Amino acid sequence: MRNGVVLEIDDEVAVITINRPQARNALDLQSTDEFKTAVAKVENEDSVRAVVLTGAGGVFCSGADLREMADKGAVYKAWAGADGPLAKRCLKPVIAAVEGYAVAGGLGVALWADLRVADSTAVFGVFCRRFGIPMSDGTPTRLPKVIGRAGALDMLLTGRSVNTDEAFRIGLVDRVTSPGETLRAAKILAREIATFPNLAMLADRTACWQAFDLDEASALLSEERGAQAAKASEAAAGAVKFKDGMGRGGSPRT
Repeated sequence: MRNGVVLEIDDEVAVITINRPQARNALDLQSTDEFKTAVAKVENEDSVRAVVLTGAGGVFCSGADLREMADKGAVYKAWAGADGPLAKRCLKPVIAAVEGYAVAGGLGVALWADLRVADSTAVFGVFCRRFGIPMSDGTPTRLPKVIGRAGALDMLLTGRSVNTDEAFRIGLVDRVTSPGETLRAAKILAREIATFPNLAMLADRTACWQAFDLDEASALLSEERGAQAAKASEAAAGAVKFKDGMGRGGSPRT
């Protein structure tokens, strides 16, 4: 499998894999563009009825590539906001198969999915809190709608890690599998969804999202605007701290 974001289509199910193991599947600028392109291809492929989103090598996604930010001065546009890869829901149902870290922007990627399947190795968290990197990936807008405002504020303000058991209890994870079985389970679920008459399923899915998200686009734009000041000042310094070894292993400060 090539390095980057890989799209594979198997009949009615598409699998999008983030494959950057050298960076714990953090998305750099190129792979962010590849992610957006893969989603567009899935949406334009009539045969695809459901999508599985996963990360290679036992890690889902650890967010934006802060080393690229530190070394190259890369400027990341909001992954949500006006036109980022997470700005709009995919036109097809998406199931995230989560192993290992789904943190920082990786949490936003997981929240972009309709459903989340995880095993006992999964870890969720706003780990970028310690680096001064704002969450302009949809997390501040979508997380409260999934787990409630109080739980979302707890995660957003503390940057603490949330394991699979807690994630399932609070509704962040929908299904728990045995270790190493998340991708298989997600594919089975995707194929089950794909067997239903498509128009009715998509209509009900749209109505369900609209029950909460009629003004999500405005909320995401507000989230993007609110992140600009932090990106201009704290984020660059935080990226250097990350590169120098601060905050590894989920510790909020060291």
